Amino acid sequence: MPSTLVECVPNFSEGRDKAKVDAIVEAMKLPGVFLLDREMDSDHNRCVITLVGEREPVQEAAIRGAGKAAELINLTQHQGAHPRMGATDVVPFIPIDGVTIEDCVAMAKHVGAEIWKRFQIPVYLYEAAAATPERQNLENIRRGQFEGIRADIATNPARKPDYGEPRLHPTAGATVVGARKFLIAYNVFLNTPDVDIAKKVAKAVRFSNGGLRYVKGAGFLVRGMAQVSMNLTDFEQTPIHRVFEYVKREAARYGVIPVSSEIVGLIPKKALEQAAEWFLQVENFDSSLILENRLTAVMGGKMAVGGLRAGVEPFIEQLAAPTATPGGGSAAAASGAMAAALANMVASMSRGKKAYSQYETPLSEAIARLGQLREELKAAIDADAESYDLVMKAYKAAKASSDGLGAINAALKQATTVPLGVAERVVEVVKIASTLIPITNPNMKSDLATAVALAKAARAGALSNVEINLESLKDEAFVAATREKMAAMQE
Repeated sequence: MPSTLVECVPNFSEGRDKAKVDAIVEAMKLPGVFLLDREMDSDHNRCVITLVGEREPVQEAAIRGAGKAAELINLTQHQGAHPRMGATDVVPFIPIDGVTIEDCVAMAKHVGAEIWKRFQIPVYLYEAAAATPERQNLENIRRGQFEGIRADIATNPARKPDYGEPRLHPTAGATVVGARKFLIAYNVFLNTPDVDIAKKVAKAVRFSNGGLRYVKGAGFLVRGMAQVSMNLTDFEQTPIHRVFEYVKREAARYGVIPVSSEIVGLIPKKALEQAAEWFLQVENFDSSLILENRLTAVMGGKMAVGGLRAGVEPFIEQLAAPTATPGGGSAAAASGAMAAALANMVASMSRGKKAYSQYETPLSEAIARLGQLREELKAAIDADAESYDLVMKAYKAAKASSDGLGAINAALKQATTVPLGVAERVVEVVKIASTLIPITNPNMKSDLATAVALAKAARAGALSNVEINLESLKDEAFVAATREKMAAMQE
């Protein structure tokens, strides 16, 4: 069975009593669950725990953590700078490897139902798991905090929880559970104790008031300094350096400056690489220039003495071997990944240059999306081979099964879906590459031409694999719907 890796970052309303936090962490210790980080903040009176592991044990760890927090934390006696509505305030699930955001939504729903069932704590779903658009945003759910929700929940239909009765747990309040992409908790301290300035800066920077996309913000007084507290919900679309510069500019309007910043929890290495590239203005920067990245690539076998050939030769030799997999579908996915990588390279080498400064936003958007497409296409290299193997197993098992045709059809649908997804992604690569032509260095147009050619070859190969599977499928509705999608991609 392929492994699954999910991150869970529960926030508990306790940041002063280490013994209580230790007890909560201890309750979440299960086989298959690993503690990556713990942060306690006495001013916010809040702790952030970062866990990672397989789906089922991570779910159970989150549920047990909520139960232990309900035993130890009494919100009627709780005070802190950070807004809160529950002893376990928020529990997000983040896909890391082998899972999708939809899988994390299912996890959030399971955990929400169990928290109510076991501990009688009502649960709200947020972000990707939200049942209504209004509940996608955490601040909408948490507005009024514990006291305001307690007074309102029984009579206001908008406050009705997704799981449980319309009443708060008397001491543990309510919990918000959801699924989202990786979030960076980022705070900037200003050289003033005037918290009103921090609130004004936060209002300017957050998206809900017309500021930067994928940024949420609020102002607090922390350690005697005004703090702009932010959540960056998509650092690839709105990078951390852009947020810092925006805060710095807004703070200057009130005669103050940032004196330091902090990261609560963990941050992806890529976010720091982006910041380094921006502030240092390194020409032709690439993450492979970083020593540790290069060492990791070499030690992991991605590069070797002998140049680039050594990195791709194993895959090429696997294609040449007299085995059914990897085959044309995997080769198509690899071609698509190379197309996305080439287009990404062209956009990256123009972004940040004075001659293309006016195109900073579209270039950043293209780089972020191409990065996602590249990762998805790389994953499809193995997925295509695995789906073919499942078809072969289904045919063999059909001889001993009364539902042999059903199993074969299910396997063929999976084997059809993978290359169809490849085709859809490479069509998008072609579109993005085309938009880059007028806004990137013209000396690199041959790289974009190669990217487009690779993407078109990938589309042809992927659709050919789709077609051969459709010929064996017995589900007419599925075949018709798939052919309709194919026709749109061939135009």
